[in-house]
Amino acid sequence: MVLLDVKRGDWVRVVSLQGGENLRDKLTQHGLYPGDCVRVVRTAPLGGPLLVDVHGREIALGRGIAEKIVVEEYECESR
Repeated sequence: MVLLDVKRGDWVRVVSLQGGENLRDKLTQHGLYPGDCVRVVRTAPLGGPLLVDVHGREIALGRGIAEKIVVEEYECESR
């Protein structure tokens, strides 16, 4: 499953980042790494970005980027 498929409020664990090196660099600069637990805080209407909680910080991600973040259901302890 990819991050774009996650429902608002659900916690998931990042499995992998499926973009090129530039995308991986950008996401890791924002503190998003494989193995991290993230929560979808809000999904903007009309194709807008997703707002996700990563380590207590909120990051806006475009839908194209969210489609490249592979996640899995996981019981995250960082709630």
